[in-house]
Parts: sequence; structure tokens; C-alpha cells
Amino acid sequence: MTTPAGHLPALAAAVLQPGFVGTTPPPWVCRWLGAGLGGVVLFARNVVDPAQVAALTATLRAERPDVIVAIDEEAGDVTRLESTHGSSRPGNFALGAVDDPELTEAVARDLGVELAAAGVTLNYAPDADVNSNPDNPVIGVRSFGADPALVARQTAAWVRGLQAGGVAACAKHFPGHGDTRVDSHHDLPRITADRDRLDACELAPFRAAVAAGVQAVMTGHLLVPALDPQLPATLSQRILGGLLRDEMGFSGVVVTDAIEMRAVAERYGFAGATVRALAAGADAICIGGERADEQAARELRDAIVAAVVSGDLPEERLAEAAKRVGQLAAWTMAARTAGSAGRDSTDVGLVAARRAVRVTASRTATDALPLTRAAYVVEFEPLRNIAIGAETPWGIGAPLGELLPGTSTVRYAEPDVPVDPGAGAGARPLVLVVRDLHRHDWMRSAVQRALAARPDAVVVELGVPELVTGSVHLATHGATRASGRAAAEVLAGAR
Repeated sequence: MTTPAGHLPALAAAVLQPGFVGTTPPPWVCRWLGAGLGGVVLFARNVVDPAQVAALTATLRAERPDVIVAIDEEAGDVTRLESTHGSSRPGNFALGAVDDPELTEAVARDLGVELAAAGVTLNYAPDADVNSNPDNPVIGVRSFGADPALVARQTAAWVRGLQAGGVAACAKHFPGHGDTRVDSHHDLPRITADRDRLDACELAPFRAAVAAGVQAVMTGHLLVPALDPQLPATLSQRILGGLLRDEMGFSGVVVTDAIEMRAVAERYGFAGATVRALAAGADAICIGGERADEQAARELRDAIVAAVVSGDLPEERLAEAAKRVGQLAAWTMAARTAGSAGRDSTDVGLVAARRAVRVTASRTATDALPLTRAAYVVEFEPLRNIAIGAETPWGIGAPLGELLPGTSTVRYAEPDVPVDPGAGAGARPLVLVVRDLHRHDWMRSAVQRALAARPDAVVVELGVPELVTGSVHLATHGATRASGRAAAEVLAGAR
């Protein structure tokens, strides 16, 4: 197959999904859409509210009606649509704790309807990773859990629900980012499991997603020697072609995790990783979490064209990738035309968050809840990974203050924790709020000091409840706004 050289820039642009800065599309994005750009990706910096996003996407669609508008909306701790006030849904880990596929499907469908109304057509979700390593610094509550069978059925339900709402789902991070202590934003994780383990654990949810008809799969920047001893998954033809396409039968769009992430960009270069990913079988290149300007998009487009001209990237492979992107665009157009019956009349996100709360109490503390007067809340804030973002609020102090007026909240982060972090409580009930207590020595020490002084304190875990401590322990399985509200209701006896 031959394509006139003048068509190569448009083909190259078709496989890019760049981000941009601003709450309206910059001129360069509109210009590129007219020249073949296949899609864009929205981040929190692009979002004010759903009405503004709808206006933004309408502007994009005026330039190209079938443009793919992607967003990274996991509807949990990772939220872009609700980054200014926290997600109104509980997130994957909470849904996994409930393990009701019908509920999960309803939550995801409700999200799909909301995203579709705002003009979003592709969601980089669900996270299909099995969080088998509790020390994982980047997945954690983004996963449905540590049990592969549970994660598989929850992933399938989430895919069905989101796509029934009119938005394409994208299972990530293939072939599985759960068993690692390294964040691929910063370095290349190495997954040491053998093939039997991978089949039984990491790959099971992705097989379920494919069976559920998922429209896209996102690659993880992961070195998995049992599958390819040399190349990260994003750049591996063995993994993308041999495993995902041939063995698992996936025929949709393969999109990369952000190509500027250090796990691949530091080793192969920004443009080099892009060309290698396309050659290996990726169809769309996600850019823009950290590089979000025309120069970045131009650098990649020109590198792709140069690779085709030099023979490093077969022209047929680029054309195939652009065709798959076009097929996904057609699916999203059909999904938008089909419409939806509307959002759930109940607050399904809060319903799910309430069902996910778990209370563990010693026999001597059975009457500790509900709290009967204003509390003193101490929230311990760990460093958040880049996927979650620093802008999203969290905690239980605000909703608990609404239910128990006079409640006060202080927040500490390492190294600012005093010797007695609960000293300000006086005789008031003391509530200690933590996130992934088991992963942070400084937080664990502070909580131990507080419990030694106040053994009646209630510990509220908003992360992975690997370490249950205190006479009364409440786990929400996520730090979203909905999860915080659900915890506050239990503490105040409001339900």
C-alpha cells in the first residue's frame, strides 16, 4: 500500500490525542482538527463545570464532528470532571468492596450519561489493574481490589455501564500495573510474575473487558519479562500484537498511557517512544498531562512522518492505526446519536458510597458510635501521586461539621505533625483520618501517639484498609466527596 507523502501529516495527526491548556480550545487545536487531528484529551485544567465542558466540546465538534474527546475520569479519587469539589461517586475500590455488578453498572452508566451530555466520547477508564501489592504507590483505591475474579467481574460491569451511557470505555493499564512499588510517571516498573501468574491475575480483568466489548485498551509503561524481557509493554509488539490482539482477540483501539511519562520518555525519548509504540501496535498516542502545547504535538507528528519516510515505521501500520481511530470515532458518533434515557433519578453514587463503608469495633467500644457532639478531626495528608492531582479536595471534616455543628478540623502533613496531634480535642470526640496508613511510617507513628493518649479515638481510613487500628475503625475504600459524606453520616448516626 502506498499513500502520497502529502497525506502523511494528516495520517500522523489522526493518531494523536494531545492535551491543551485552557477552558476553551486554543487556536492551534482548532486548526489541527481541520488538518486531520483525530482527538484531544481533557484534564482538570480544562474543566470548570459540565456546561463549560459542553461548550468547549461543541467548539471542537464544529471543527470536526467526529473528533474523539477523551477524559481521564475514573469517578473516584482520580476525577477531572469534579476535580474542584471531589467526585460524587465512590470509585473502584469502594465498588469492589460492595461487589454488586448491577450497582457498578448503574454507577458507570450514570457517569457515561453525564460525560456524553458534556460532549466527552472516550473515557480513559476503568482501571482494570489488580491491586495485588498493597504497597503500590499509584494504583491503590483506583483498583476494584486484590482478587482477580472480583476485579474481572467489576471491570466488565463498569465497561457495560459506561458504554450503555454513550461513552467508549478504555481498560487500563495493560497488561496490569497492580503488582509494583514503582510509579511509571517517574520510572519504569518491573513486573516479575511468570506467565501462569499473569494469566491467573493481571490479565484476567482485561480478558473480561474484551469480552464485555470494551472499545479501547490503554497500555501501561511496564517491563514484564515473562512477556517481553527487553521492551516495556507500550513499545512491545509481543505484548500489543501477540498477546492483546492475537491471543485475547481485541480489535479496538490501543491507546498509550501519556507518552511523556518518564518510564518510556527518559529511555527512548519523547518522539522515539511515540514511533516505537506505533510500530509495536498502538493506535493512538496520549499526550498532554505534562506537555500540552502545539510544539509537543508538532514534534510527534513530524517524528511519525519522518519514521514512515525513513522506513522505521511501516506506512501500512500507521494507516491501520488511523483507521482504527476512525472506527472508534464512528462508534462514538453512533453512541451519541442513539442517546440515552437520562441519569439515574437516585443519587446512585452516594448510595454506592454508603454501602462501601465498613466499621470494625472492639467489644469494649460498641457504644462509641454515633458521636453525640461536635468532634475534633485530625486529617493526615500524604503526598498524592500525579494521577490523583493536588487540586482535588478530600476529607470528612466538612461534611461532619454539617451534621455535628461546631466540629473543627486540622490537617497535618509530614514533617509538620506535632508530638500529640490530637491535643486540641480536649474532651471532644477525636477522629483521626488517614489515607493508606500502612504505607506511611510518619502517619502511623502520629496515629499511634494519638491513640496512646486517646484510646477512644475513631480512625477513619480513606485509602486501602490494609492496617486496621484503634478501638473503632471505619473504612470508606476511597477519598471521594461521596465517600467522605458516607463516613460522616456513620459517625454522626445520620443513617
